[in-house]
Amino acid sequence: MIIFDTVTKKYKDSITALEDVSFRIDPGEFCFVVGPSGAGKSTIMKLLIREEVPTSGSIFFNEIEVPKLNRRLLPAYRQKLGVVFQDIKLLSTKTLEENIAFALEILDKSNKEIKDTTDYLLDLVGLRDRRELFPQELSGGEQQRGAIARALANKPDLFIADEPTGNLDSQNAKQILEILKTINNSGTTVMVISHDMNLINNSKDRTINIKDGKLNSDTNAKEIIKPTKKEERINTTEKKDITLSKDLDSLSKSLKEKLRKFAIKTPEILLNITNTELKDMKLSDKENKELAEFVKKYLNKNKDE
Repeated sequence: MIIFDTVTKKYKDSITALEDVSFRIDPGEFCFVVGPSGAGKSTIMKLLIREEVPTSGSIFFNEIEVPKLNRRLLPAYRQKLGVVFQDIKLLSTKTLEENIAFALEILDKSNKEIKDTTDYLLDLVGLRDRRELFPQELSGGEQQRGAIARALANKPDLFIADEPTGNLDSQNAKQILEILKTINNSGTTVMVISHDMNLINNSKDRTINIKDGKLNSDTNAKEIIKPTKKEERINTTEKKDITLSKDLDSLSKSLKEKLRKFAIKTPEILLNITNTELKDMKLSDKENKELAEFVKKYLNKNKDE
């Protein structure tokens, strides 16, 4: 699901947040990313959500090369991620219930689905009886659980929690971890970023340790296998042998011909195209619009099912 291949991030010549960091996380894993404050852990999250781009190296999420992701596709890409930030970011003018519902309204869900999903998520984090309270009326642990519920509203493939227990006592921290384990057991990949080494005491979960911007250790290191790049696809595949995935059947004939020309056989490869590739394809305005609509529907398909 996630590949970091020799990723370096420099903010200035004298500030290197990450240096040649490589790791692979597979679908369904529960993974800790730990290290002292300032080690570069949060930079990993910012790179994954495309808030920052690496200075060098490659980052892939389900074959999408994140730094090269077309900006028009960025909102749809981020819908595949659930993120709880260190400062929580619940909307102070909305109740807990309204915070969760708002995340669903953005996705144009029906009123019934919004209510059903909100009820389910409040039950999941044990806050149904606190639903009408505003964030400032909740304890720190309750705010954190509320933020987790909101981040799950879009049924993410990857859930990232940045310092989820940073300001909590041991009992609340334990409760948060139990919720994250429940999320993982449902099939969602979970990445927990933390400087609290007590979290991993006696833990058998995979732990990636970052120190001074470098990969210090990985308890379950995996081989880095990068997705095939455009040039390799075209050079190794004859056009006459290219059969498009049935998922692309709904596209117009002219657009499918252009996809064949660039050996874009599946929606996953399509999601990885860059602005340069789009220009090379020389799409008409109509084809550009058709392609954008297809990608939006494809990314939301699993959530609607």
